[in-house]
Amino acid sequence: MGYVAIKGGGRAISGAAGVLEFLRTRQGESGQPLDVHTIHHQLSLLESRVLSEGGLYHPELAALAIKQSLGDTLEASFALRAYRSTRPRLVETPLLDTRDMRLIRRISASFKDIPGGQMLGPTTDYALRLLRFELIEEDRSAFQAFARSWLKEAPPADLPDSFPKVLDSLRQEGLLPPALPPRPLSQGGRGEQPFDITREPLIFPVPRSAALATMARAETGSLLAIAYSNMRGYGDVHPTVGELRVGYVPILLAHPVTGELVEAGEALITECEVIAMYEAGDDGAKPAFSVGYGACFGHNEVKAVSMAILDRALQKGMKHGPSNPSEDPEFVLLHVDGIDSMGFASHYKMPHYVTFQSDMDRLRTTQKKLGERETS
Repeated sequence: MGYVAIKGGGRAISGAAGVLEFLRTRQGESGQPLDVHTIHHQLSLLESRVLSEGGLYHPELAALAIKQSLGDTLEASFALRAYRSTRPRLVETPLLDTRDMRLIRRISASFKDIPGGQMLGPTTDYALRLLRFELIEEDRSAFQAFARSWLKEAPPADLPDSFPKVLDSLRQEGLLPPALPPRPLSQGGRGEQPFDITREPLIFPVPRSAALATMARAETGSLLAIAYSNMRGYGDVHPTVGELRVGYVPILLAHPVTGELVEAGEALITECEVIAMYEAGDDGAKPAFSVGYGACFGHNEVKAVSMAILDRALQKGMKHGPSNPSEDPEFVLLHVDGIDSMGFASHYKMPHYVTFQSDMDRLRTTQKKLGERETS
């Protein structure tokens, strides 16, 4: 593919950047710059998408990326991922146990009563999708007072430090295959280590860890679209949500002196485990339900559920061969990354003068030859 230099292109590009900045500041003297803390608190679900798709847990920088991209989630994720690529990798955390999650939401669609109870938390699942026109002219004092009054009037919650996993009870009953014990990174070779998609290319067939890592930072809409195709009949994964939980997971690091694990911070994540139709066990084992898993940075339940459905579909495709696109690892994993997809779509806006001139010359030549045949 050929490109040609454009005389004066530098001035045009600089001018385009200036116009974009004008669009961001066009309110003039009456406007106020959008504060990143405002984005963090009032556009938290948008921030969660960028955190997840950017593959870097840094809420402040995610809010900054949203601000400078004028709310374009793909551009914001691109900027966050580009920043991440400039940072050195200092240390790896041990495997984190989401049982230790400080929960803000926890539900199960499989059981009415679960150990620890259902926790609805912040959600729009049970609300009418009606526009709240009063927010157009929202009163500042009422806005500021609501949080204070809610905290004052909310009944105290006597919550345990952690909640058991719903699927553990099914495993104890033998209705799910036993969970594989976590293996330390120091044991075994490459096959026992989680696949690092940021350092190694996807060469198919890939291990499940590579599929999960790819989907964890995939574009939400892409995951949803392919998972929905499976739900509609281009596949047969019709699961039940065993458990969906949203909360803060403590990040543990080894102390540089004592070597003991200490809590260095926490990250907001969404985790989903779905239960799908049972299947025959391997090597004569009893039939058991199958499981799909999804997890991502931030609060993004649609992404976690879609990821869990596709995880189950891909497991089937890897085991028995794909029978539809949603079970094909190469199809799914190479098409769900929003940054890659956006980049390829956007590259068509770049100069293609040489190739198009060649196409026009060929068409003119073809038309000329056909015209000569008709006249002869």
